[in-house]
Amino acid sequence: MGKQKTCPVCKSKWQPFSSLEKVCSIRCAVKQIDLNKVKAKAKEEKAFRAETKRLKEAIKPRGKWLKEAQAAFNKFIRLRDHKEPCISCDKPAAMDRRYLFNRGGDWDCGHYRSVGSMPSIRFEELNAHKQCKKCNQFLSGNVADYRIRLIKKIGEDKLAWVEGPHEPKKYTIEDLKEIKKTYTQKAKELENEYN
Repeated sequence: MGKQKTCPVCKSKWQPFSSLEKVCSIRCAVKQIDLNKVKAKAKEEKAFRAETKRLKEAIKPRGKWLKEAQAAFNKFIRLRDHKEPCISCDKPAAMDRRYLFNRGGDWDCGHYRSVGSMPSIRFEELNAHKQCKKCNQFLSGNVADYRIRLIKKIGEDKLAWVEGPHEPKKYTIEDLKEIKKTYTQKAKELENEYN
């Protein structure tokens, strides 16, 4: 006879007659089998979901990766600049955090050199700053005022680099995955800091 054990199912103490006994009674053995089936099914479902996600990502087109990388970058910029006013019109920072952190709120990530005109620096932090929706969407970036405040924020040398010529860049899917991963992580760190 061995020492007393605690039944993993009903949590009662019992004295096993053999080292092969895992539960205290037939009733608990049946329950243990049912629990094992539930755990096995949950494990199968988790593996299935992981495989489905992997397969979906394997066939995801480059355009989808570009959109996801841009969304991660834009969120990071809004979080990085959350205490600052609009880069173009000085509209004060929002007090209500949900409008800052969520897409569709009062704030955008405004690119000084637009994504369409200079896609090679679309993920350049010096080129992107928090901007109110009015300036970004309805005033086409309000570029003249953007430039004035950008000089104050980053200096003339860095602005000259942003305005300078840039080699065209064709982002690969691997590049975009890495950009998305990097900026998702940076945004998470900032969110944790603010919470």
